[in-house]
Amino acid sequence: MLPKVSIVILNFNTQNFLEKFVPYLKKTNYENFEIIVADNASTDNSVEFLYENYPEIKVLVFDENLGYAGGYNRALQNLDSDYYVLINSDVEVTLDWLEPLIFLAQSDKNIAAIQPKLLDYTSRNMFEYAGGSGGFIDKFGYPLCRGRWFNYIENDTKQYNDVREIFWASGACFLIRAEHWKLSGGLDEDFFAHMEEIDLCWRLKNLGYKIMVCPQSVVYHIGGGTLPVGNPHKTYLNFRNGLFLLCKNLNSKVLFSTLFIRFILDGLAAFKFLTEFKFREIAAVLRAHIIFYGKINYWLKKRGNNGNKQISPYGMYNKSIVFKFFVSGKRKFSQTNL
Repeated sequence: MLPKVSIVILNFNTQNFLEKFVPYLKKTNYENFEIIVADNASTDNSVEFLYENYPEIKVLVFDENLGYAGGYNRALQNLDSDYYVLINSDVEVTLDWLEPLIFLAQSDKNIAAIQPKLLDYTSRNMFEYAGGSGGFIDKFGYPLCRGRWFNYIENDTKQYNDVREIFWASGACFLIRAEHWKLSGGLDEDFFAHMEEIDLCWRLKNLGYKIMVCPQSVVYHIGGGTLPVGNPHKTYLNFRNGLFLLCKNLNSKVLFSTLFIRFILDGLAAFKFLTEFKFREIAAVLRAHIIFYGKINYWLKKRGNNGNKQISPYGMYNKSIVFKFFVSGKRKFSQTNL
């Protein structure tokens, strides 16, 4: 029998996306899967819509918004499947998207998580911001993707169609082996939303497991369904969680020097916002640093066994993408030599 897969959608007031994209999920060309919707206390008619139109779909209703991390931790805690797929409600899957992910996962027990190739739902020949064809990170904790570097998005000309190991799999859609999810302890709920999937992947890499991209699996992502790009709260979460990410996962030999340089780089980002008259974005960056340094002792206690933390795990770019992008004028992932 084929491995059982639980496809879990975390929903928060996105009935319109459920109406549009659940039918694509139901047509998935794979024989042993279930669809579960975990609802983060939506105030629209999402739950009623599912009950009325898809009685076969299991719906988990939470009495408060637990965020991305808390919602998925609650939703996955009692599932008995071999694999879980965490997928956003604003993702359109293709007919044969799931089987290549399972085939790759079954080929190597050291593979913990795999993401498909994410393309833009509107401009379907372009990569999508949230994951492109696999996620990477630079030495100061700034993420980039094959196909996306900061806000520069590449066209998909199949230049990143090779199956390969990456640093992180996009939270918009990724498959994870159930045993590795349980071993990792799931997502860190202190992140609430944004970058918690990078933290999960980094922890799995520090345990010796692989994170992969499988571009033969293709999905289309709208993005920004809950917090659109440019929202100051999104900016706050990204900057705050980037600091949390480093504090939790970096080797102690380079932790404080890296945090110092990151402080300077984030200051430059705030200055750039100033030149663009984005005052709410500046406030978001400042707030992120105030909250982080106010809780730094708490986060240091969460580091666990420092002996297991690699200084430069596979997929970490051992340079600054900020410098490469804004000073050297590099715009494409292929120019990193990763």
